[in-house]
Amino acid sequence: MPEKKESYKEAVDKLRTIVAEIENGDLDVDILSDKVKEATRLIKLCKDKLYKVDEEVKKVLEELDE
Repeated sequence: MPEKKESYKEAVDKLRTIVAEIENGDLDVDILSDKVKEATRLIKLCKDKLYKVDEEVKKVLEELDE
């Protein structure tokens, strides 16, 4: 069964949680490494979603100009 990708909101919420955990300073080094890797994955996911939406909006706006 393929893993469900998070929505943009879910990814941002997870990122906020990770940042709060890191700022708390109580994470073990091994866990910190895993959290940073997860944050990197989530940031890429958000960036990709934002890029896709930006392209879709530009396309719609171009169609309105025609």
